[in-house]
Amino acid sequence: MARFRKEEKKEVPELNMASMSDIVFMFLFFFMVISNIREASLKVEFKPPQATEIQKLEKKQLVANIYIGAPLNNDENTLPPGKVSVQLNDQTVKQEHLTSDVRDFVGNEKESRTTEDAAKLTFSLKVDHSVQMRYVNIIKEELRNNNALKINYATGKKVDAQRK
Repeated sequence: MARFRKEEKKEVPELNMASMSDIVFMFLFFFMVISNIREASLKVEFKPPQATEIQKLEKKQLVANIYIGAPLNNDENTLPPGKVSVQLNDQTVKQEHLTSDVRDFVGNEKESRTTEDAAKLTFSLKVDHSVQMRYVNIIKEELRNNNALKINYATGKKVDAQRK
């Protein structure tokens, strides 16, 4: 005859958390590699003009941004005092240093890339919708003088009123 034993309380074994830190660091590294960290903090007001026909840039790492708009801070450098500010990377440009700063900006952007990528470098003008075109033409002329001939205008997508 078989004997029945009373079941003893079984303890739940502890989970081994040693590999958990490896997984967390692997996820952290993965997101650090794929994320695009914003390189410049905006010092100018930028609300893009609206467009119906837009095209996305394929390689964003081959784009250098130039912001043109009203200054967010009264202490920022402006072209005519208090109206329009030009931002190259994280620095706003003084009117008297505009040509040399744009030349240095173009040179630095081309030097920081390989020869093949420097030929494909695009300068994206992110211009506020209220900025007069004469200020944009000044920047375009300086880019042209420094052999930066690929220029892109950043816009927002216009929503048709009829679609709604």
